[in-house]
Amino acid sequence: MDHLEHNRRQWDRYVARGQRFTRPVEDRQLRRLLAGLQQDGWLRDELQGRRVLCLAAGGGKHGILYALAGAEVTVVDLSGEMLALDRQLAARHRLVIRTVQTSMEDLSMFPPASFQVVVQPVSTCYVPRVQRVFEQVARVLEPGGLYVSQHKQPAALQASSRPGPQGYVLRVPYDHRGPLPEDEPGLHREAGTREYLHTWEALLGGMCRAGFVIEDLQEPRHGRPGAEPGSFAHRSRYLPPFVRVKARRRTGPQPAASGGGTLLQP
Repeated sequence: MDHLEHNRRQWDRYVARGQRFTRPVEDRQLRRLLAGLQQDGWLRDELQGRRVLCLAAGGGKHGILYALAGAEVTVVDLSGEMLALDRQLAARHRLVIRTVQTSMEDLSMFPPASFQVVVQPVSTCYVPRVQRVFEQVARVLEPGGLYVSQHKQPAALQASSRPGPQGYVLRVPYDHRGPLPEDEPGLHREAGTREYLHTWEALLGGMCRAGFVIEDLQEPRHGRPGAEPGSFAHRSRYLPPFVRVKARRRTGPQPAASGGGTLLQP
C-alpha cells in the first residue's frame, strides 16, 4: 500500500474516532479565530473576494474560517471523511465551499492560475517528495499569488518524544529516507500515519526552485516554562515543532528545476 492510500485510510479512521484534528471548529472558536485572522498581517488584506485554495485542509476548520472572511473557498484533502466535515459545517453556516478529494501531489484537475491564495496547514510531512507539492501549488497559483504554508521542523521529527538523562535525543539522521519509524504517542506525531522528514533545503529551497520568493517566516510558539517534562509544551521549548512560511509566486519567468548551487560551498 503506498503512502497515499495508507494515510487516506488512517485519516478516515481518525474521523470515525473523533481524533483531535478531525473535530470541526466550534462557533466560539470561530469567533476567536476570525478575529485573529483579521489581525494577521500576512492574510488580512488577501482574502476578501479572493479565490482561496485550502490545501490538505479538510476537517471543518480552515475552509469555514476563510469563507467567513469573505473568500471564495476550495478545500482539497486526501480523506473523503475529512471533506464531509467541511460540507456539514458549511451547510450549518450557510456557506458555499467547494470540496475536492485528491492528493496535494496531484492538482491536475485545476487549470493553471486557478487561485490567488493557497493556504496549507501542516501536511507536507505525509508525502515523500515535497518538491512535487510545491510545483503543483505554483502551477495553480496565479503570478503574484500568496502561498502560506506550515510544516513540521526537521529536528522535531528527528528527536525522541520523551526526554532521557541527556534530554531529547536525535533518533534518526537528518538525511533519513523513507517513512519515519513509529514513535511514542504525542502531539508532534500522528500515530498510524506515514510521515516523512524534509530538510530545510527541501522546504525552503524547494519553494524557491518551484518559483516562489519567500517573504517571511514564523515559528509558532508552543513552549511553556514549567511544563511537565515529556509534554508537548515542554518539548516545544527545546524543539520548536512547526514553521510557518509566507511565499509569493514570481511574476516573471519561472526557474528551471535545479539540483542546488555550486558556488561558495564549504
